[in-house]
Amino acid sequence: MRGHLCADMDYQDKLARFLENHDEPRAASTFPPEVHAAATALTFLSPGLRFFHQGQFAGRRTRISAHLVRAPEEAVDGALAQFYDRLLAVLRQPLVRDGNWSLLECVPVWADNTTSDNFIAFRWVRAPHEWMFVAVNYSLLQSQCFVRTPFTELGERTVRLQDQLSPAVYDRPADELRGRGLFLDMPPWGYHVFDVQRIE
Repeated sequence: MRGHLCADMDYQDKLARFLENHDEPRAASTFPPEVHAAATALTFLSPGLRFFHQGQFAGRRTRISAHLVRAPEEAVDGALAQFYDRLLAVLRQPLVRDGNWSLLECVPVWADNTTSDNFIAFRWVRAPHEWMFVAVNYSLLQSQCFVRTPFTELGERTVRLQDQLSPAVYDRPADELRGRGLFLDMPPWGYHVFDVQRIE
């Protein structure tokens, strides 16, 4: 994940987010598939300008000179293409364009478990009841943590967490989320992009 500063934009938009460009090796040839997905979720669901390279969605692996007008034929990576389709659907939401972003704290589940350090978690908030949060276990280890979820507006209701990149759905009491946080036990390079809804 790389970024550079652009001079004349709002602070949140000064970072340029990308995984690959014409000067560097292709992401699909650099990262194993599970690392590629985790890095992509972190890169493009963070605030800033988001740049995608030609052929990135298809999983192209051959880097070509910017001066060439054609590229070799390559088979489409179907699983990666489907992942990018789901990610782009999330990125089309006004929440990740106009919302407010903040980092979330990940704390240990028990005293001698340091795998909470492997997590990166953050949230997007736009309207009083429009939330999303992202959690990634960016490591080689099965990892556990409590994510502190400061959704004070949830009242006493049950909260539904709908993963937008997988079929996973979790219902949790709001007071549990406000208290100890959301418990996560995730595989290496695992990720969630949760839409957060109050339910009766």
